[in-house]
Amino acid sequence: MSNSKATLPVAEPYPLSTLRHSVSHLMASAVAKLHPGVQFGFGPAIEHGFYYDFDLSEPLNESDLRKIEKEMERQAKRSQPLTKITVTRAAAKERLAAKGQHYKIEAVDLIPEGEDITFYSHGDWEDLCEGPHVDTLTRPFAFKLLSVAGAYWRGDEKRPMMQRVYGTAFWTQAELDAHLKWLEDVKQRDHRKLGSELDLFSTHGEVGGGFIFWHPNLAAVRRCIEEFWWEEHTRRGYKPVYTPHVSREQLFSISGHLEKYSEMMYAPMEIEEQPYRIKPMNCPGHIMIYKTRGRSYRELPLRWAELGTVYRYERSGVLHGMLRVRGFTQDDAHIFCTPEQLASEIAGVVDLVTKILSAFGYEYTAYLATRPEQSIGEEDVWTLAIKALEEAARMSKLPLTLDEGGGAFYGPKIDFKVKDALGREWQNSTIQCDFNLPQRFDLTFTDHDGKQKRPIMVHRAILGSMERFVGGLIEHFGGKFPLWCAPVQVALVPIREEHAEYCKKLELELQSDLFRVDAMLDPGHMNNKIKEAQKAHIPFTLVAGDREAADGTVAVRRRGTREQEVMPFTQFLALIRDLRARKALDLGEKALAR
Repeated sequence: MSNSKATLPVAEPYPLSTLRHSVSHLMASAVAKLHPGVQFGFGPAIEHGFYYDFDLSEPLNESDLRKIEKEMERQAKRSQPLTKITVTRAAAKERLAAKGQHYKIEAVDLIPEGEDITFYSHGDWEDLCEGPHVDTLTRPFAFKLLSVAGAYWRGDEKRPMMQRVYGTAFWTQAELDAHLKWLEDVKQRDHRKLGSELDLFSTHGEVGGGFIFWHPNLAAVRRCIEEFWWEEHTRRGYKPVYTPHVSREQLFSISGHLEKYSEMMYAPMEIEEQPYRIKPMNCPGHIMIYKTRGRSYRELPLRWAELGTVYRYERSGVLHGMLRVRGFTQDDAHIFCTPEQLASEIAGVVDLVTKILSAFGYEYTAYLATRPEQSIGEEDVWTLAIKALEEAARMSKLPLTLDEGGGAFYGPKIDFKVKDALGREWQNSTIQCDFNLPQRFDLTFTDHDGKQKRPIMVHRAILGSMERFVGGLIEHFGGKFPLWCAPVQVALVPIREEHAEYCKKLELELQSDLFRVDAMLDPGHMNNKIKEAQKAHIPFTLVAGDREAADGTVAVRRRGTREQEVMPFTQFLALIRDLRARKALDLGEKALAR
């Protein structure tokens, strides 16, 4: 067995990810000390911290995490340089076999031939790892173990379930404290927690994971978003289409989905001895509509839009409320255009993205995603598509960040990632330029010179999917939707039972103006009803008693405040009409103060 050994050079400052990777090793060595015989999986740095997977004979709990932290602190007090050891493949397996680490032996075979096989050690503990790491695990730095969850070895449901311990680390305690406060904010805004508290949606194991049941409250939010979506598309010349949920398998063979996307598709069903598939995409259906007759350059561009529900297989371990599902509705559209129209059509989509995302208070970053390893089509076609996206971005004065290899299998794209109220980035809108599917389906149009030519297809979604977008929106607003898309916009609270008749009258007037109202007319104390309305995050609560009924006024209380302002009901109605028409993100505080 041959090996070489060298102490890591000191280099300051290290990237935060390097510190976190090193602290994951510190955690693993502490687990080894407390749980002899533990089997180790992987332990990388991730976006907000790190994790390590362990195969233990007993499940870990919250008190175990505190014990591990104390052992980590004890070890960190000693001067423990991290050293790197490079060995042969055979030596690595021999080294791991001596310690009984069968997961790590398997991991050796995942390392490509020709790459160095390295171990990193501190104290009497070492780990198969490619690095990099800090030079020493001696403080100062601050860390915290956060949670434990189950994770299949290598993400395979047929492999053993391991225990994944999550943690985070920062260079200073102040940074760690700020992050822990941010995590608490994330926890309070979790769409699954708010979904239950505000009666928004549910999932049901007996139906199957990854399928969302929209309750009336959230269905109202979705309906508002859909109406807004259709209005903006109609203004821009889009036409609605509807396509079937199931098609013959041959359609997806032609499109390339069976070849490049089959792991995300559900197994075929047999109908009249022919294989059929439930659709993972809407685009083949739109292509079928295009092919029903000959097309002329005079018709182009054709802009067809569909809120189309699709179905994709996701492993149960990655399902996550509304954010990672198996059935979802894409706000899908396809544009069929000539090469001369392509850049201006993409620029028009950029304008639509800005219009819709700004209505929710989102800012975004645009990424140019280029050809992935698994793709179809000739290189020159991809080059033309990328140039068209870049030209459209220049026309729109849209800065692009390169996402090398992040394109769809049939073409490059511009992806828009929005930043929410907690500073997190979410994937939303996408514009995909496609020369390949028109060729695969032999799409043509008659040009002005009478020759048959190939149209270009633009795939685009603004919201991405209704499930993911609305789930993210719940967290962005913390359940406090702006008036225009709030589940319930106005609550009516009578001071006493005899004022219910006046509130009922106001309810009918608001409903006739298409506002969503909760008239809280059941017997009960006024203060309890106000608390209930505030807990439900209803934007406006109107309280009415003798004076209000006599004068035609209401006592207005905005969400999140205790102050009330008495105003004529007609003035309040004008206020909320204005807020709705403008799709205002606030509740018109200045208007109320007048």
